[in-house]
Amino acid sequence: MKNTGRLLSMLFVACLGVPSLAGATVKVVTTLTDYAAIARDVGGDRVEVQAIVAGNADAHFIKPKPSYALMLRDADLFVSTGLDLELWAPVVVNKAGNRNIVDGAPGYVTAFQGIELMQKPISLDRSGGGVHVYGNPHIQTSPLNAAIIARNIATGLCKVDPEGCESYKLNLAVFTDEIARRLYGERLVEVLGVEALDPLARTGRLVPFLEEHALVGELGGWLGEGLPLRNRKIICYHKNWIYFTTLFGLSVVDYVEPKPGIPPTARHVAELIDLIKAEHIEVLLAANYFERRKPELIADRTGIVPVVVPTSVGGEPGVVTYFDLVDTWLIRLLDAFALADETSGGQGHHGQGGHHDSHHDGHHDRHQSSGDR
Repeated sequence: MKNTGRLLSMLFVACLGVPSLAGATVKVVTTLTDYAAIARDVGGDRVEVQAIVAGNADAHFIKPKPSYALMLRDADLFVSTGLDLELWAPVVVNKAGNRNIVDGAPGYVTAFQGIELMQKPISLDRSGGGVHVYGNPHIQTSPLNAAIIARNIATGLCKVDPEGCESYKLNLAVFTDEIARRLYGERLVEVLGVEALDPLARTGRLVPFLEEHALVGELGGWLGEGLPLRNRKIICYHKNWIYFTTLFGLSVVDYVEPKPGIPPTARHVAELIDLIKAEHIEVLLAANYFERRKPELIADRTGIVPVVVPTSVGGEPGVVTYFDLVDTWLIRLLDAFALADETSGGQGHHGQGGHHDSHHDGHHDRHQSSGDR
């Protein structure tokens, strides 16, 4: 009976056009380190994962290298965003000559599937800078999207390794549960459940809903800690934070880049300095792969606190998991606003939740966490 079952399993896999991986490690290659970290959580000890883009690199501007094609040559699963963030990826896949991971094959996963994209362009005029045709592709900046990405990766793993599917489903359940509890706190997940919480959080209606029902005190996790960020004004360097800022209720007033992908001109910087002074904007958020000269100039002229952070896992020491990454973003923004409020004598606008809890100060030195200037 065991041999018969084994034969049927092999025939089932063959019918799907997927090679049997029984007893073998599933080789996963991802574009971003965030996807790699999630793949490790979902895949467990059945997978071996590599990422092409370093955690402190800009995924827009990766030059295809022969070494990337070698990574993909014998990969069982390839995970990319699937939009126009990694325009270099099809070139690398083509050079790899691995038909199992081309677009449409069982071993190809698009991370964005099921995610409602934001900032979809009204016009595709290239004079607007680096316009993303389908919408903002920086999907990993929201933990809500990370749960969907994990589901997409689990689906891909089940296709290439059916025998490990139950293990992947179990790991996926653990990951998504951890995301929910880290995002909302234990109590609120138990009271309302993610089926009710996720749609509210995704549209920015969670806190108003909780206020209306006298449940704000039940909100814990990242969103509970992040209540002081609500309605705070912020400047971002590039349009790669919209999913995060929407989730946490931050108001992005302007960008250091005048248009996506276009370096800031002296005129734009001068206008930005005037805007920051006029509207009393206290914090500037930038990925650590951008040049720091302009943010530092703006900070020197205005007193704005620059927060320079990795946007991907591995972007700096200690950021090993996706959970580490979100912790880093949240702690440093809270510390930056607290520092700005201290500097202004407590006259700043404190948003929905007032000052952040003092326990954050134990995680990072405040001056270092506000930009490592």
